[in-house]
Amino acid sequence: MSEAPAAPLAAPVTAPVAAPGALPAAGLAQLAGSVVLLGSGWPITKYAISHGAPPLWFAEGRAALSGLTALVLLLALRRLRLPGRADLPALFGVGLLQLAAFFALSHAAVALVPAGRTAILSNTTTLFILPLSLLVLHERIAPRRWLAVLFGLAGVVVLMGPWAIDWSAPGVLLGHALLLGAALCWSLAIILVRRFPARLSMLELLPWCFALAALALLPLVLAQGPPGIWPRPALLAMAAIGLICGPFGTWCVMQAVVTLPALVASIGFLATPAAGLLLATLWLHERLDAALLSGAGLILAGVALAAWPARR
Repeated sequence: MSEAPAAPLAAPVTAPVAAPGALPAAGLAQLAGSVVLLGSGWPITKYAISHGAPPLWFAEGRAALSGLTALVLLLALRRLRLPGRADLPALFGVGLLQLAAFFALSHAAVALVPAGRTAILSNTTTLFILPLSLLVLHERIAPRRWLAVLFGLAGVVVLMGPWAIDWSAPGVLLGHALLLGAALCWSLAIILVRRFPARLSMLELLPWCFALAALALLPLVLAQGPPGIWPRPALLAMAAIGLICGPFGTWCVMQAVVTLPALVASIGFLATPAAGLLLATLWLHERLDAALLSGAGLILAGVALAAWPARR
């Protein structure tokens, strides 16, 4: 709501980023993994909320369970490390912005906006990454990547179909504003991680980021009231998010951000809504139409342009 061959799990995140003409295959694979895992997260979240899970309590639960999963994995690998001073910008950027703020805004919006539309707007980080990459990171943007941005954002507009939205309906404007705020928070996290590389690997930072997110969300969920009794479908959805999609999808995102140029990663994240829409169509029976197919095609064309190696 979201950037030297890519390093293995144990490698530090300060490895040099590949030149724009030679994107690392491992980074692209991590980007693809984040698209599949996080794209499936929105239909699962919508399913849980439609079966009685309170949105903010679901966000708190997925953060806590994802953190516990990452903690157990690192203990099993004997890789658990305490973050140091050099890790704090990435820790706070991911924990507070990419996870806590993103979860709070997007999970509040998913109760107001269909799951497919939530997946679209919450992943429009490219809207904010483009100016931030130029102003903060001073990354050089090749002409074909400008074209990739245009393709990707055109696909987002087609998928969202703003001309078909009843903007006067209750909660519609608020829901869309919350989703754009979520995308901005994710974009700021990407810039922080790129600008201030961490000493620990992304995998080693994961449990601490999720723990910080769960702690930051706790006052909001306590103010909302008790979580109540959840039916079995909502609990199963929580298990799927907390054990698989959340921890491994977030790790893939963090690895892609430090391995790929920020703009390339953000364009790649635009494929997440296409995956979310496809899954929402197949599972939740949300409507499949020509706009979905053409929008997804435009986004994939933008991703291909961004990832295609330049001539040397």
